[in-house]
Amino acid sequence: MFAAELSSSLNCCATPERAVPNVACFSGRTSPHTPHTCIFSRASRSHKYCSRRIQKIQARAVAAEAPAVPKPGTLPPRVVNVSLGDRSYPIYIGEALLNNSEIIAQHVRGSQILVVTNETIAPLYLDSFVKGLQSQGAFHIETVILPDGEEHKSLQVLQQVWDKALESRLDRKATFVALGGGVVGDMTGFAAAAYQRGAFFIQVPTTVMAMVDSSVGGKTGVNHPLGKNMIGAFYQPQCVLADMETLKSLPDRELASGISEIVKYGLIYDPELFQWLEDNVDKLLARDSKAMMHAIDRSCAIKAGIVALDEREGGVRATLNLGHTFGHAIEAAQGYGVWLHGEAVAAGMVMAADMSFRLGWIEPEICKRTVDLLKRAKQPVTPPKGMTTEQFKTFMSVDKKVQDGKLRLVLLKGPLGSSVVTGNFDSKILDDTIAAFVAHEDLLVEGR
Repeated sequence: MFAAELSSSLNCCATPERAVPNVACFSGRTSPHTPHTCIFSRASRSHKYCSRRIQKIQARAVAAEAPAVPKPGTLPPRVVNVSLGDRSYPIYIGEALLNNSEIIAQHVRGSQILVVTNETIAPLYLDSFVKGLQSQGAFHIETVILPDGEEHKSLQVLQQVWDKALESRLDRKATFVALGGGVVGDMTGFAAAAYQRGAFFIQVPTTVMAMVDSSVGGKTGVNHPLGKNMIGAFYQPQCVLADMETLKSLPDRELASGISEIVKYGLIYDPELFQWLEDNVDKLLARDSKAMMHAIDRSCAIKAGIVALDEREGGVRATLNLGHTFGHAIEAAQGYGVWLHGEAVAAGMVMAADMSFRLGWIEPEICKRTVDLLKRAKQPVTPPKGMTTEQFKTFMSVDKKVQDGKLRLVLLKGPLGSSVVTGNFDSKILDDTIAAFVAHEDLLVEGR
């Protein structure tokens, strides 16, 4: 039912730089000599036309019924649907959902389950989670406990998942369940995608970062010494179950780093969300349940709408990488795990905003608001001291958005909530931006 509507949405945006609303304009074909460009723009007559289509998709996404009667004293759960035809799936968001094992059980296709978690999450939730699944039927359940941390997101560590699956004689109908943050989710999804050419998998994120971003959309994979997430696959889960009660055990630093991805949605797509964050970021840091529910629900709805239009990042989905090209360079240069992913993305978004200002594409007020909000979220707004221009250029050159040897970046253009993916920029401006931040000039941080 959605296929024709989504196809129509894409066809209405047939030229690379034609302005559209909160959805990017992009085309399936561009000249090989012209870098592909996607724009989130709020100008032109096509704004209203495309915006209505996206709003319909998102309205349907958030209109799904709650999975069950909520536990007394908890907020009513919500469901966001990712609409991908016969690969569509729900995102359940709420409190005490881990205790509601029937939600997971209804998405298990066979009788075999492999729960993948890490050394931090296992002592907190693994036993009760497994017991809950066992109460739902005659499941054969195996577990794998991986070391915790971005530095362990490698093929060598991932081998443990495949070893366990083969030792346990799991078949192609087995379901791999990722119980943990973004690293566990990415690795488990890739393991499932490759195991016997495709087992089933379910995401159970336990961090803000994973709930609002990495668990949604089917990006899976591991890091390579030369680049972050360079080895992987697009592979959608059967469902996502985001239990906000797991955030109670999340360290303050990790919780704060996840907020940077919510800020990203405001910058590229939703100025109302950005304004809401300016008014409520303190509540998120204080783990206010109602505020957290709203932030996660809205972020998932935005990403679900974008993924429905561009599952494999051929166009509009690339805008979700605002700040990531700079941020991934920071992570790789420092060594994976030294900076949290959200911290690197926060500094990267500030660099992207600064470059956008230098290009004359945004007003300085957007830069200042971005810096102020990220500071209030306790995120860094400059790269680590000691990082060099050469390091930035080396790691950015292997970014996944590079096409035909030319670097493309996600930048801000126009009013708040508008963004562009493009290789059409003055390379000197990029050099000046990197040089200024490497030197730790405070022009932007002080509001210019």
